Amino acid sequence: MTLQPITTSSSHTADRAWLGALHGTDSTETITLDLTKLTAGTHTAASTDTTQPYSRVLSGVPVGKITASGLYGAYDPVAVDGRQTFAGLVFAEVLFAPAATKTPAALLWHGTVVAAKVPGGIDPSKIAPSVTGPQIRFV
Repeated sequence: MTLQPITTSSSHTADRAWLGALHGTDSTETITLDLTKLTAGTHTAASTDTTQPYSRVLSGVPVGKITASGLYGAYDPVAVDGRQTFAGLVFAEVLFAPAATKTPAALLWHGTVVAAKVPGGIDPSKIAPSVTGPQIRFV
């Protein structure tokens, strides 16, 4: 009997249609996402590959920092847990295991964003400008 190893690979290109310019993409910050504060199908996409069970957080998801935990969840202007304050957007897609509740991510806090292409949508008029917060220009 002979053994013949088989190798497979797949690739996925992130949809960054929401990114208006490369300015600011070289200075992202590392954050930890609270996956329970993201909506499946809007902020995350389930795996359709039977050989790879990991789902993914979409790039471009707007986030806010949860006051009690220090983790980040989907930005929600009517939330009362800290997520009502816009912190930035998830820059790169992140894979996470089916039972995971947290995952690290890159935060884009400075740059240009196409508001109409943000996953889940965003209303820039509901974001209070801040000199110490994120510096995002929405187009």
